Amino acid sequence: MTPTSAMVFAAGFGTRMGHLTKALPKPMLPLRGKPMIDHAIDHLRLAGIKTIVANTHYLPNPLEAHLAQKDVIVCREDTILETGGGLRAALPYLGSGPVVTMNPDALWLGQNPIANVLNAWRDDMTGLLLCTRSDTGSDFDIRDGKISRTGPFRYTGVQILNTDRLKDIKQNAFSLNAYWDLLMQETPLNGHVYEGEWVDIGTAEGLAHANKRFTP
Repeated sequence: MTPTSAMVFAAGFGTRMGHLTKALPKPMLPLRGKPMIDHAIDHLRLAGIKTIVANTHYLPNPLEAHLAQKDVIVCREDTILETGGGLRAALPYLGSGPVVTMNPDALWLGQNPIANVLNAWRDDMTGLLLCTRSDTGSDFDIRDGKISRTGPFRYTGVQILNTDRLKDIKQNAFSLNAYWDLLMQETPLNGHVYEGEWVDIGTAEGLAHANKRFTP
């Protein structure tokens, strides 16, 4: 089953952005002339994703007003639920099938990352993580399409997940790392390597670098 819904994680405090997020939530910070979350939304729409949900918490009002103009469903969190808890809370909007999840704090130069991961998805997978080769990355190794912990590949913040076992985690707030561990108890997760350039813009320095080097 090809995913048709996606979750964009937009609730965090953006502490690594320093003073930039004192008055503006991180997803609204400008990247190449428009809010960084717009780049994520554009990738999802161009890849054919019909339903997009974004969670909010920190300084939610300007972000929610902007998302309303983009026809994105808002799932506001009274308390931070982290990525796993946030995804589970959004399931009533996302449906029961496999879901794309995306962090908005990255710049993609090359093929649309959502189309890339959708093309690699198979119905027998429980999860497919989009990764990039990195000299400093130590998130995963990928052998024969299967993922194991620690290796030369870095997780990019884009994945497809079956969500049916999220109910088995008892905590309200939890990272998707915990969900990966749960799924990997039964079957390996899959990994796919993104061949384009991926730029981390999760810090003030990374965002400044991207805006300086990669002008529109």
